[in-house]
Formats: sequence, C-alpha cells, structure tokens
Amino acid sequence: MPTYAYRREDGTTFEIRQRITEDALDECPETGQSVERIITGSPGVLLDSDNSTDRSTDRGSEANNASCCGPMCGL
Repeated sequence: MPTYAYRREDGTTFEIRQRITEDALDECPETGQSVERIITGSPGVLLDSDNSTDRSTDRGSEANNASCCGPMCGL
C-alpha cells in the first residue's frame, strides 16, 4: 500500500497509508481539519536494462552510449 502525504489547513502535514483505489481524504482523521493531498519526492521509474534493444529513434546518435541510463539522464 502506498503512503500519501496530506497538508492540513494550519499548514502541518501528515502521512497515511491508503489503497490506490481509495479516494483522497477530505479531512484529517485526527483533527477534523480540511486537507489536501500533496505530491512529495519523485515517481519511481523503471528503466529497461536490456542493451540489445534498439533505441536509435529515442536520442539519435547518442543511442549507443553504454554509459547512458536512459532518456531522462540529460544527454
């Protein structure tokens, strides 16, 4: 189950584990204050580590650079 972060009306935050299928909370279960879900960190990204895949259409001539970690590496 993922952990979601919420911000209360007074600016304090808390985290709670919820199923992905559950609706976002409207109020804090402890204080009753209105809350909004906030985005923290960065999403997880799975990269294909199979070097046999042809990525020549992804980055032009840099596609064969073995040190590159994928299209998000900044090359």
